[in-house]
Amino acid sequence: MISSETETLLTHLNDQRRHVQGIVAGLSEADLRRPVLPSGWSCLGLVRHLALDVEQFWFRAVVAGDRAVIDGLDQAGDAWQVGSDLPAEAVLSRYRREIDAANAVIAATPLQAAPLWWPEWFADWHLRTLREVVLHVITETACHAGHLDAARELIDGRRWLVLTR
Repeated sequence: MISSETETLLTHLNDQRRHVQGIVAGLSEADLRRPVLPSGWSCLGLVRHLALDVEQFWFRAVVAGDRAVIDGLDQAGDAWQVGSDLPAEAVLSRYRREIDAANAVIAATPLQAAPLWWPEWFADWHLRTLREVVLHVITETACHAGHLDAARELIDGRRWLVLTR
């Protein structure tokens, strides 16, 4: 049984995850891979970053302490770059699987629990509880959802939320 606070945090996190998935839904393989900003990232690269560097890293590696899940990431290169040999559906499916795995970690861990591993390269910065990690991931996912909103509008004019008066 998860706490009501955990349910609330998961609701907000899942809202942002759905936003990410919704804003890229319907894009062609070519449009998913097309960079639209000078930095060169693509929508597909951003989703891969969320799968590997956010969901997998923060929940399975940091919170649950399973460093083995990220051991191969250095050899995989920059998560933002998606090789032409990796189908778009494989990236999108990986994101969905990492969300499921992250939700399992969140459901099984008390919000006040300390992470079981902390990367040494974050020497001057530390998240001390699962609650802080979830809040960080909500913020990061929401920020990237906004990036995807802008990219999608540049690609085909579609906007996620259109407010009318």
